Amino acid sequence: MAGTLHPQLLLLSRQYCRVFSVIHSQIHTSCLLASKDHYKVLVLGGGSGGIAMAARMKRKVGAENVAIVEPSKMHYYQPIWTLVGAGAKNVASSGRTTTSVIPTGVRWVESKVAEFDPQNNTVYTDSGNKISYDYLIVALGLELHYEKIKGLPEGFEHPKIGSNYSVQTVEKTWNALKNFKEGNAVFTFPNTPIKCAGAPQKIMYLSDAFLRKTGKRSKANIIFNTSLPVLFGVKKYADSLWEIVKSRDLNVNLRHNLIEVRADKGEAVFENLDKPGETKIFEYEFLHVTPPMGPPAVLKGSLLEDASGWLDLNKDTLQHKKYSNVFGIGDCTNLPTSKTAAAVAAQSAVLDRTVSRILKKQMPDKTYDGYTSCPLVTSYNTVILAEFDYDGKPLETFPVDQSKESRIMYHMKADVMPHLYWHGLLKGLWGGPGPYRTIMHLGMK
Repeated sequence: MAGTLHPQLLLLSRQYCRVFSVIHSQIHTSCLLASKDHYKVLVLGGGSGGIAMAARMKRKVGAENVAIVEPSKMHYYQPIWTLVGAGAKNVASSGRTTTSVIPTGVRWVESKVAEFDPQNNTVYTDSGNKISYDYLIVALGLELHYEKIKGLPEGFEHPKIGSNYSVQTVEKTWNALKNFKEGNAVFTFPNTPIKCAGAPQKIMYLSDAFLRKTGKRSKANIIFNTSLPVLFGVKKYADSLWEIVKSRDLNVNLRHNLIEVRADKGEAVFENLDKPGETKIFEYEFLHVTPPMGPPAVLKGSLLEDASGWLDLNKDTLQHKKYSNVFGIGDCTNLPTSKTAAAVAAQSAVLDRTVSRILKKQMPDKTYDGYTSCPLVTSYNTVILAEFDYDGKPLETFPVDQSKESRIMYHMKADVMPHLYWHGLLKGLWGGPGPYRTIMHLGMK
């Protein structure tokens, strides 16, 4: 019969169609999976704030509706680097793989953010991804700028310089301290906002303790050159720190900003900020550098920045001042408080509540009071636990005078807080000590 296929040909034709259909279906499905470019909540940054908020948002909208954009393969608990630089902790203990800390089921986009388009609820990455969102959480941290100091970062190739602010240089601090014999040990604080404003002097106190323990202190002249007009921003704690400075014969020069390192000569050049243009050279046998810092480059010139390049947020709700579906947390923001992991924890609880309300089309009803904390390590077994709010007023958790050096607070810093970070904050389960403060003070604070 004309037009009728031979039975074998007909069978072969049907098999071919089935195979083609399966292949086509698999290709189509794979393309859909690979090209998914819209998320209910998009988190930018895989640091402490980004991971914490991804964990919290996963519980709100489901893991499949959350993605994190982060280029780094490793995640570090940076507060412990103060102790690494003083030989009290191992740098390996500070790091875990990014894969291990991202909440299960949340997509990891292993790229850098290249561009914001908040008017179209879109973000572009440097790998060519175009990702749209319903809600955006910006947690990009800040950037270190060693290159703004003449002679750096190449100066780190010399053995007498270190910096606790980078995983590449923190062990250099310990090596330089171990090998110190005599002369000037110089510690710096830059003329920019920085993360953990107490860290530049923590390493000074630890170095003093180490040199005393090893019998070298009498041959050392310890110098802290800070760009600030004060030793610490909160008077209660500053007063205690000044007492320590005087009792341990530490030399503090206010309003001195590091502008150049001559590593081959062992010289550091500082500008007197009260007399612009006037410089002074300090010879050193050990130099700890705290670099200038600034907002992420991608924020500068974007529609999300403030006049200084930081993420422009409502300081109470952590919601962007212009785009109501954009939020921020941590070091990249212009919140007028110290940039610390403790601040991130407190902010995460407020932001969780803010986003939850907005998801329900309700107004935010919880405010961030600026809580931050700085465990000021003053020796290998003591800490002054500074806690304060937006106004620089002490906001202490424990019913004791936290401006006094404490062994218990040291163990909290060295042993308890890392555990709380990995298993509390990053899991979205720790939102700061606020509730415990109320209990500790019998509801009176």
